Parts: sequence; structure tokens; C-alpha cells
Amino acid sequence: MDIGTIIGMIGAMGLILGAIVMGSGLGGFVDVPSVAIVVGGTIAVAFVMFPIKTVLSSIKVAMKCFFAKAPDPVDTIQQIISLAEKARKESLVALEKVSVDDPYLKRGIQLVADGTEESLVRSVMEIDISIMKQRHRRGQEVFKGLGTFAPAFGMIGTLVGLVQMLQNLSDPASIGPAMAVALLTTFYGAVLANVFFLPMAKRLEERSNEEAHNMELTMEGVLSILNGDHPSIVREKLESFLSPNLRSASK
Repeated sequence: MDIGTIIGMIGAMGLILGAIVMGSGLGGFVDVPSVAIVVGGTIAVAFVMFPIKTVLSSIKVAMKCFFAKAPDPVDTIQQIISLAEKARKESLVALEKVSVDDPYLKRGIQLVADGTEESLVRSVMEIDISIMKQRHRRGQEVFKGLGTFAPAFGMIGTLVGLVQMLQNLSDPASIGPAMAVALLTTFYGAVLANVFFLPMAKRLEERSNEEAHNMELTMEGVLSILNGDHPSIVREKLESFLSPNLRSASK
């Protein structure tokens, strides 16, 4: 579970709700038609922008913001070093019998054990990285789209409210409450976009970058094993992917 993401969202909503409660109270900030315009309209436009399957799968993608575990490059390096040592002591073919949990590393090691040429191994593994980025980008784009159109529908709702208010100017006492309701849609749109949708899109992008970085590290390690590099040389190569404070942890 990503505690930082949860704390950030709860903290942001807590500050907003706290300011409301200390002011006029929550009752004045609840309006069902405004919620319908912003939430319903934003979701409806999402189905226009993206295929139905992509929109529905975005619910599962959203869970990665909270529950996906970032790959540990130190663990990956240690596993690759272990494989490099086995290949050097025995042979590349011996790697075929090694149990590897990471599907990407497992595929690379299988290619190496099968005697595949270096250029083909690199090509296959680079394609995997590219496809992974494309797949993740679709989920990111859904939330970026939601974050773009939520404020827009908030403004639409405000305009609808203002038109309705101007149609009833004969009753001055109703102008204030009507204006407050009109502005609520803008408020809802801004909160949805800036507390949820856009931060989630950015978090998913960071998750994708972390995974791509770990896959690039893995590919370099697999190619080093294929080339018969000494395990110490493999370690030096792979540690260049780490920040200085993590390099001592990989030894």
C-alpha cells in the first residue's frame, strides 16, 4: 500500500472539509444537481474520448496508485548477479533450470539459455519495454482527460445556475442562495481534478517510469550475462542505474 498517496489525498480533503466546517458547515456545499453535472458529465465525456474497455479498466488501473509495489532495483541487481555467477561457473544453458519470479527477467534469461543472438535479445526486451509504456500511457491519459474536463463541466454547471438565477431576478432574496449553488459545480470540478484525477495521472506516470527503469536495468544485466561478463563487472554496470545512497545496499 502506498501510504504517501493515501496520506496526501486524505490530507487534502481533510483541509478542504475542515475549512468548510469551520465556516458555514457542510450542508451548504451539498447539491445533487451539481454533482450530477460534474461527475456524470465528466464520466460521459470519458466514454467519448476513449474506448469503453479502456474507461472500465481505468478503475483497476487506479488501484495501482494505492496498492502497486514499486520494483526494488537492489533486489533485481542481486538476483542478476546470482545468475551471472551461475552462468560463469556452469554455462548459459544451466540458467534454463533456474527459477525466476520476475516474468521480464525470466524471458530474458530464457532467450540467453536458448543461445539467442545479442541483437535479437535486445530487440525483444526493448519491445517489451515499449509495449509496457504504451499500455500504461492509456491509463494515464484517462485520468488526465478526467482532470481536464471535470473543471470544464464545473464551469458549465455554473453557467446553467447563473442563467437560472437571472431568470428569477424578481425575487432578490433568492439571488444569494442561487449564486452559491451555481458556484458549487465549479468547486466540485476543481476538487475532483486537483485532488484526485490529475495527481493520480501523475502518480501512474511515476509508477510506469519506475517499472521502465527496472526493466532497462534488467535488460542490461541479461545482455551482460550473455556476453560472459564477470559478475563484478555486471555489478558495476548495474549499479550505475542506482542513486549513490543505494549502491552500497546492492553489495
